[in-house]
Amino acid sequence: MKAKVTVTLKQGVLDPQGQAIQNALSGLGYEGVENVRQGKVIELDLAETDTSVAQTAVEKMCEDLLANTVIETYDVELSE
Repeated sequence: MKAKVTVTLKQGVLDPQGQAIQNALSGLGYEGVENVRQGKVIELDLAETDTSVAQTAVEKMCEDLLANTVIETYDVELSE
């Protein structure tokens, strides 16, 4: 089973990388791009075949290591 975890900063948390991307896009002539937020994607190959067990395990991984839940949110997508 494969897991894809998308981690982004919570709304209201300053995102200097997102601001830099927005400024660079504007400098390249892409007008109208607003509120750019930058994040990360983590892909995992799991030996687990039970979807609910895998979901619980990946959420625990996020809480323990993959995301700083004080300032970040995460979304887990599972596929076979």
